[in-house]
Amino acid sequence: MNIDLFNYLERIANLMRQEIRLDGQSLGLQPVQQEALHYLSICNRYSDTTLAVTEFLGLTKGTVSQSLKVLQNKGLISKVKDKTDKRITHLHLTSVGRTFIDKTYPPAKFSTAVAGLSVADQEATKELLQTVLRNYQQAAGRVAFGVCKHCKFNQPSSGGILCGLTKETLSTYDTTLICREFLD
Repeated sequence: MNIDLFNYLERIANLMRQEIRLDGQSLGLQPVQQEALHYLSICNRYSDTTLAVTEFLGLTKGTVSQSLKVLQNKGLISKVKDKTDKRITHLHLTSVGRTFIDKTYPPAKFSTAVAGLSVADQEATKELLQTVLRNYQQAAGRVAFGVCKHCKFNQPSSGGILCGLTKETLSTYDTTLICREFLD
């Protein structure tokens, strides 16, 4: 049973990677550069640094730094110093980067395949895959990078939503992004 599940997930992931690679060729992007760009499109302001990209992708800092330079040179990302801590540099998608991501993620053929499922099946599959991901991350001892709204630090407050770790107010949009500080 495990081998079948693994083979299905691996085959789906491989098909998605192939489609994404083809899309990236239009901008001369390597797969690692696309992965970094995609990560930056789904992470929050606590997770948009070179270190977080490195941790998320599980690559060396040198590889990630070179990939980010390419993305910046192609006008897909920009670097912005933190307003309060000038040692921190945030990485943001430019409008060109956002347009590329919006057109290529999720891959069109994946969206077509998922559209063939009922809404109930889509939700059930999503919940099962979330559980598999959580279990895999725990077994691997890897940082969770979970979605903010499901984090134990996410707290309702009189002013809206508060991150219990940073004590900062979060927007509803912020809570839909992934964070390197996530705890289940």
